[in-house]
Amino acid sequence: MAAESLSIREAWTQIPSPGSAETEIERFTSKRMERILATVVAIGSAVLGGWALFTALAALDDMHAGQLTILIVVFVPLLAMLVACAIGRAVRIASGTFAIAYVVALAAWPTVAAGDSADSQPWIFFLVNVSVVAALLAFPLRVQFAVGVAVPLVYGYVRLVQGGFAPAFWISTAFDVSFTLILGFVLISLGWMFRSVAAGVDDARGRAVASYASAAAAAAAEEERVAMSALMHDSVLAALIAAERAESDRAKELAVGMAREALTRLANTEAAVAQEGSDEPVAQTQVVVELRRALSELGVDAVVEERGGSGVIPGRVARALVLAARQAIGNAVTHAGGRGLHVVAEQEHDGIRVIVIDAGPGFDLEGIGEDRLGIRASILARMAGVAGTARIDSGDDGTVVTLEWMPS
Repeated sequence: MAAESLSIREAWTQIPSPGSAETEIERFTSKRMERILATVVAIGSAVLGGWALFTALAALDDMHAGQLTILIVVFVPLLAMLVACAIGRAVRIASGTFAIAYVVALAAWPTVAAGDSADSQPWIFFLVNVSVVAALLAFPLRVQFAVGVAVPLVYGYVRLVQGGFAPAFWISTAFDVSFTLILGFVLISLGWMFRSVAAGVDDARGRAVASYASAAAAAAAEEERVAMSALMHDSVLAALIAAERAESDRAKELAVGMAREALTRLANTEAAVAQEGSDEPVAQTQVVVELRRALSELGVDAVVEERGGSGVIPGRVARALVLAARQAIGNAVTHAGGRGLHVVAEQEHDGIRVIVIDAGPGFDLEGIGEDRLGIRASILARMAGVAGTARIDSGDDGTVVTLEWMPS
């Protein structure tokens, strides 16, 4: 089924405004990057969290109430963060909750684990970098780096407290803290880099969309202006010519009818500009009928010579041909006094050619002012609008306007 024609106003409403482009289009890549980061964090956190949980459960029988509380405080927010990352909802809230809960639990660890052996790392130490990537998802960049520094330092302090600040723990703890700091900074820097690239892509897309919207709006406005100018020029000029030449009662009636038609067309400019007639197929012979009607309305003593066979053309093409030919005929009447006026309609294959000939003094096409729309808007632009061609040859022996449309 053929798509419905859009009016200029309807087409305008479908051009995305800068605000809608910003919210619906420009942030697409950033949103996708956040989803990717959440997924990667969820996978890594699930692996480390599973390792920590396995280690904790292995010592479950020896845990007292304080250690069980720490276990719940850490793993419940961690599980919530994994679920949020998996479904893509409330990621920032869940990740921020875990990052804060983990720092609190880690700081409280020396108190609840007093007396435990310091020879092996407890399960809570396996989640140091998980808290850093949780901050990556939850907080601004400055806070991320602050967490990336604070958590390893708290971990080192807790580790030394657990070992009683014995010299044997300083070297191993310093190594662990350094490694954790470096790994945390690398993870945060990668997240910042990926987000920056995504933001750059979104900004470029936003500028492209804004540029396209501006160009589309300018093109639509120009098309409307040209079509409106052609419409007013055709209707008003034809009515004025008919009124100026009207002498008999019949000619005056025709002039009044043309003026009424001009007012009607101006009152319905949006529909006329949007499509200038139906796109339903029209017999090529109908073009000849309309041309003869135009000659009659203008009171011109001329004929339309019909050549070739008979076929059909799109309604818009027929309309454009007739209006462009009427303009050419009007020009011949106005500027050449209708001398030697002759119109030829040639039907060739599935296309059509209309030739308007007069024997006037001719004119210089290049010398026509920019404000003269008879040729530019009503002939050249109108034929170009239906993928047709218009050629104007003018000299001392007269003017020949050739209007042609051939199917692609």
